[in-house]
Amino acid sequence: AECTDLDAGAKELTLTRKTSDEDGADQHDTFKLKYDYLVVGVGGTVNTFGTPGVEEHACFLKEMGDARKIRRKLMDCIESATIADVSEAERDRLLHMVVVGGGPTGIEYAGELHDFLKDDLAHWYPKMADRVRITLVEALPNVLPAFDKKLIDYTQSTFLENKITILTRTMVKQVDEKSFVVQNPDGSRSEIPCGLLVWATGIKPQPVVSRIRSQFAEAQTNARGLLVDEYLRVKGAKDVWALGDCALSGYAPLAQVASQQGKWLARRLNSLAAAAKDDADADIFALMEEKTKPFKYSSQGSLAYIGSEKAIADLPFFNRNITAGGIATFWFWKSAYLNELFSLRNSTLVLSDWVKRFLFGRDISRE
Repeated sequence: AECTDLDAGAKELTLTRKTSDEDGADQHDTFKLKYDYLVVGVGGTVNTFGTPGVEEHACFLKEMGDARKIRRKLMDCIESATIADVSEAERDRLLHMVVVGGGPTGIEYAGELHDFLKDDLAHWYPKMADRVRITLVEALPNVLPAFDKKLIDYTQSTFLENKITILTRTMVKQVDEKSFVVQNPDGSRSEIPCGLLVWATGIKPQPVVSRIRSQFAEAQTNARGLLVDEYLRVKGAKDVWALGDCALSGYAPLAQVASQQGKWLARRLNSLAAAAKDDADADIFALMEEKTKPFKYSSQGSLAYIGSEKAIADLPFFNRNITAGGIATFWFWKSAYLNELFSLRNSTLVLSDWVKRFLFGRDISRE
């Protein structure tokens, strides 16, 4: 079910559930759900910045459905390029893969795509693998702006070795079915043919967040998300908290921020509920400020995979940061993310997938 609206006065959510009838046709059922306390953690959605054609022709990196779409379109391009009567110009277009966005998401995708071409596609389509081009487009002066300058330079040199083209100070102005238009650093515009374009440029609020904001318009003055106080309470609201990418808490929209906020809030709500179990009139929303300390984020550093079994790390160490890059950092990156999974079962499943990929390669089927 998906939350589509909130009635703060009635403390009631409007939910929509997608089902299928006997013929397989989609149906949408709407129903109401009452709440006593509400935690909003709906994350964000893809920010296209109003660029024409992005919604229709680009692929995204937010949900499992996006990953399947990228996989299908990537293989479609490669298989179409193998057809004998395809012109050389069309073949070059089909084999041009583009990533828009030079943050960690775009960098990691470009690195993984390079590994797929080098380790797996070269085995099944050796002639095509050598012709595939990867281009990363970034509007800012450099990629990975939140990382140390040495790590930025190391990433760019690794991409150069891997023949991944980086276009900085370049803005995508339009995306079409078979090409995209960019504004170059000198202000001129160019149309570049491509087969697959993946959009990884950041996030914006979910539609339901805007509806929640409208309930508390006087206090909620920032359109980028829900303003919260140091206890993650939504400003202007009663009995509503927000965390993660949908909350404007003064911290960057990172997974580790959302993870720490979720754990902190769960512990506080459980402890306050246990302390007030004998008081039916206890106001946990107000008690939080009286009985607990404000949330404080502790940065665990930043990691990113850059391809060819290399990764970069920017880690806090007392009052300074430690930077590292290379193969050893790659293994640290793997172990760190394996440790962040929620259960031993998930860690075991992911580890077994890594072993299977190492032994047998990646699965290149469409589904």
